[in-house]
Amino acid sequence: MDGKLLARLGAIVFVALAITATAIELARKEEAPAEAARPGQDAPADPLRAAQRRCQLLGEAAARDPECLRTWAETRDRFLGVAPARAPASPHEGR
Repeated sequence: MDGKLLARLGAIVFVALAITATAIELARKEEAPAEAARPGQDAPADPLRAAQRRCQLLGEAAARDPECLRTWAETRDRFLGVAPARAPASPHEGR
């Protein structure tokens, strides 16, 4: 057999296998996701999550909203795994 002929035959076999594998994958039925895998249906309500959504809806105004600033600080602390920072004492408190 000639080298060119062997290379062509190999290419044809490879393309045929690729087309067959693609057809099998497309014909395979997809399984429906399990009911328990869907987030948000039976999950307990998280007040921090609700506050984050509220701030998201405020858009640019959220940068000036004290509640959003507090929410973002708590989110940052939770993400970094640090204890929430205590509110600074007022200057008149220590006297």
